[in-house]
Parts: sequence; structure tokens; C-alpha cells
Amino acid sequence: MQTLDLLVIVVYLAAMAWLGLKLSGRQAGLRDYFLGGRRLPWWAVCLSVVATETSALTVIGIPVMSYLGDISYLQLALGYIIGRVFVAFFMLPRYYDGEMVTAYAYLGKRFGQSTQTTAGVTFLFTRLLADGIRVLAAAIPLSVILSGLGIETNYFTIIVVLALVTILYTFIGGIRAVVWVDVIQMGLYVGGGILAIIVISAATGGGWLTEAAEAGKFSMFVFEGNPISADSSFVASLIGGAVFAMASHGSDQLVVQRLLACRTKGEAQKALIWSGIVVFFQFGIFLLVGMALWSYYEHASPEALGLGRDDEIFPLFIIEGLPQGISGLLLAGILAAAMSTLSSSLSALSSSTVTDVYAKLKKTPLTDEQGLRAGRWATIGWGIAFIAPATFFQSDEGNIVVLALGVAGITYGGLLGAFIFGIVNRRARAADANIAFVAAVVVNAFFFGMENYVTGEVWVAWQWYPLLGVIVTFVIGGLLSLRHSQPAPQPSSETIPGGSSDDR
Repeated sequence: MQTLDLLVIVVYLAAMAWLGLKLSGRQAGLRDYFLGGRRLPWWAVCLSVVATETSALTVIGIPVMSYLGDISYLQLALGYIIGRVFVAFFMLPRYYDGEMVTAYAYLGKRFGQSTQTTAGVTFLFTRLLADGIRVLAAAIPLSVILSGLGIETNYFTIIVVLALVTILYTFIGGIRAVVWVDVIQMGLYVGGGILAIIVISAATGGGWLTEAAEAGKFSMFVFEGNPISADSSFVASLIGGAVFAMASHGSDQLVVQRLLACRTKGEAQKALIWSGIVVFFQFGIFLLVGMALWSYYEHASPEALGLGRDDEIFPLFIIEGLPQGISGLLLAGILAAAMSTLSSSLSALSSSTVTDVYAKLKKTPLTDEQGLRAGRWATIGWGIAFIAPATFFQSDEGNIVVLALGVAGITYGGLLGAFIFGIVNRRARAADANIAFVAAVVVNAFFFGMENYVTGEVWVAWQWYPLLGVIVTFVIGGLLSLRHSQPAPQPSSETIPGGSSDDR
């Protein structure tokens, strides 16, 4: 790693921040700051969704899966496509009804203020944990970079710097700045993955493909093992992945915020479905990277390469195997991808904080000027808050992709269950939905804790968390709704920015 690479990284990150601010324009109010004035093209939103949900986790985490195993992770991508189609035609139309700012505004419209606030607060907590891990994902390659330059540092220092830099353009430019930076950085890191494959092919004579095939690394479908506890099984990946995508893309404000920034419902549906197809091919590219690296390093284990984490394999190659300047550009892309995802989280968290919590607790109506000011302060607060979970999870030695998805899955089932429950069960009231939602979160948190921190054994694969949460929500909520003999009063169809304030 040379000084030229470090210079490329610094210049690139500065250019991305400047360009994001330049393209964002002036933010006049909540609609501009949180939804980009609903003027963003569908293809940009599509790429932004992909960049947001994968980012540095994909770049450094997915190559490890094929390096140590095979391409069975693609089973999950098939489930993702199915889940997106469901969200596009079943959930998105309800968000566009009433011009909502957050996903949880629908719950406010259906059940009332208490349910909207409960869902919003839960989203804030879970997103803080899951994206704290994403910040750690960005710190991993940067730590390798600095070590290559002879600069010894720790993850905490890197995490703090990344969080502070990311706050800058999110604070000023809002969602429009975030989306356009997403588009640019995604092209860079996907192109970097393709470039890495080309370089390795040239170095090995292209024999890595044959070698990987002979070792069985092109096995995609796994039908062996217990589908409940084996996270690589076809059933868990396809069904669990589909429900996971329904939750992540239908009830997570991180993604829904982008879809609400499209010009029309039809464009939002197109952006969502195409994002699933793009994700499938993107996963494929980085799985190929992992197989190429396996051949390049002659099947050596991460420990044999002197690495402290499995996720450091690809960053190690970028530094050792790519030409000067090119390695710096690709590492800059990894960092930009992670920072863009962090900025996406900051925008989503601040929008949910203002719309689902602050506006509901404020006694007087929230003006655009007050909302914009509160949103920017929330951006700063959440950016600083990300430092704690990122630091906490740095000692975890498991795959960082699975860790982040598992944390997010704790509340995904309850959120998705509450949405579908509200649509299907017309008797249900706010108390029924709130109790069922909390029960679903508690059940998933129990299984996550047993898997990761108590016994180390897998009871339930992380792909099943959302479906488990949906089942718990429907069973408990359905039983509670039997107390009511009549359907709940239906909300009015008037346009609302953040949901109804009536509790039903």
C-alpha cells in the first residue's frame, strides 16, 4: 500500500461529499429533506436501494462465503426477488395513499398514534444496532489500509472519523444527496469487483474457474440439513429470504423512504422489483471474487494468511494484488459504499424520529421549518450514536453479513406482521397490534440471543426470524382481536404527512 493509494482515497471521499452536496440542491422543508421533493428518477432509486442494503457488507463479507464454501448464498437472492414483488403490489400502494413520509405512518393511519410511535421507536433502536455493524464493516478495510502504510490504529478511532465525515453531507443535503452518491459509489465498487476478477484471472491464467468447479464451489442449491436451523438450506433461503425481503423492503424506513421519493407509485414498483434482479447479479459478482481469491491464495485459511477476521481477505488482496492507485480507488469505493449506507440510515432515522416520534409528542402542529431543523439535529445525534454499537460488535468473530442480518431480523417480523395484520384483520385495535408486536420482538430476540451469545448453537436460522415474528403477531393479535365484536372504525382517506393522531 503506497501513499498514492491513500491520496486517491482522500480525494475520492472529498469529491463524493462535494458532489452529493452539489446535486442535493436547497432543502426547503420536510418534503425536500426526507423525500427529495418526490422528483427522483426510478433507476437512481433502484441503484440506491441496492447500494443501501448491501454496501461494504457485500464487498467484504460475501467473497468470504464462497472462499470458505460455495455460491449457495444466491438462494437467498431468489427469495429476495419474490419478496420484492409482494411488497411492490401489496404494500407500496398503501404508502402512496396519503403521501406519507415514513412507512410507519400507515400504522398510524390504521391503528393510531401509539402504534405508529411504537413501530418508529423500535425501528430506531434496531437500525442503530444493525447499521452500527455496517460502520464496523467500513472500519475493517480501512484498518488494513492503515496497517499497510505502517500506521497502527484501532477500530474505535476509525469508526469515529467515518461517522463524523458522513454526518456532513447528510446533514446538509438530505435524501437527494444520499441517493446520488449511492448511484456513483455502487458503480465504483461493482466495477472494482469485476476488475479484481480480471486481475486474478491474468495472474492465475484463468484456471481458478476450473479449480473452483472441481472443488464443488459452484453448488448453488442445498437440500441437506435441517431447514429450520441450517441457514444455507434452500427452504430457509427461499422462503425465509422472501419474507425477510417483505419486511426489509416493506416495513423498514431505510428502504421505504427511497421508494417514497419516486415520482409515482408505478416508478416505485419498477425501482423495487429491478433492485432484486440487480442484487442477484451483484451477489454473483462478489461470490466469484471469493472463488478467485481462494485459488489465488492457494486455498489458505484466513488464519494462515495472518488475518484476524475472515472479512479481511478481500481488503488484503486489494492492497497486495492490485496496482498502485487502482487499489486506492477500489478501497475508496468500499468506504464510500459504507458511508453512503450510513448516510442512508441517518436520513431514515432522522425522518422517523421527526415524523413518528417528535411530531406525535409535540402538542402543536409541526411546521416545515421546525421539522427541517429537528431533522438536522436528529441527523447529528444518530451519527454520534452509531459509534457505540459499532464499537461493541468489533469483538465478534463471525461473518459480519450474517450478524447484521440477524440483528435486523429481530424486529422485522413484528413490523411486517403489524402491517399485514392491520390490512387483513379489520377487528384489531391499537392495543391488540401493540401487544402482538412487542411479543414478536421478544420471541425473536430470545432466539437471536441463544444463537449468538449463550450456547453458540443455532436453534433457528436468521432467515426465519421475520416469518416467526409474523406468525407470533397474527396469533397473539388475532386472539386479542376476538374481544371486539365489531370491525374497527376505518380511517379517513385524507392526505396526511405522518399518520392519524387518533388512537383506536
